[in-house]
Amino acid sequence: MEVVKTPIEGVLLIKPQVFGDERGYFVETWQKERYEAAGINLPFVQDNHSKSTKGILRGLHFQKQHPQGKLVMVSLGEVFDVAVDIRKGSPTFGKWFGAILNQENQNQLWIPPGMAHGFVVLSDVAHFHYKCTDFYHPGDEGSIRWNDPTIAIDWPYKEEPVLSAKDQIAPFFKDALEF
Repeated sequence: MEVVKTPIEGVLLIKPQVFGDERGYFVETWQKERYEAAGINLPFVQDNHSKSTKGILRGLHFQKQHPQGKLVMVSLGEVFDVAVDIRKGSPTFGKWFGAILNQENQNQLWIPPGMAHGFVVLSDVAHFHYKCTDFYHPGDEGSIRWNDPTIAIDWPYKEEPVLSAKDQIAPFFKDALEF
């Protein structure tokens, strides 16, 4: 696999080797020693799988007192996946990195603890998978407005996205981190 450092310290774009032929493909999505060598050495405690349709935007979400590292990928369809650095004191605080994750490239994004995370679905349907380093604590969740002008994410989906009720009223960046 190829591991690409991004402009945000700790966020990695992982390009696993895909073995394919006329029958389909095979890709290794996690191998402890190989990922530890890349610097991903936190234990994973929970795997999640979501299915969404085109235009659905989930995020930007984070855990306040129990930050989660996430290894994310798409097994069907395509998304634009985003990590936002919310680590106070970080030289890239408030900066974002985004990548296209899809069934063809099988790329993964490692999002270390201390990031807000979100994605928008670009295909008709997408199956999104993520391994988490901490359990989800519902009362600990924070969110940031997806279109906050301070962060200024360049979302490739140019129509109005479909948001959950919670994401529609998410606070702006400057107010979201008061915890």
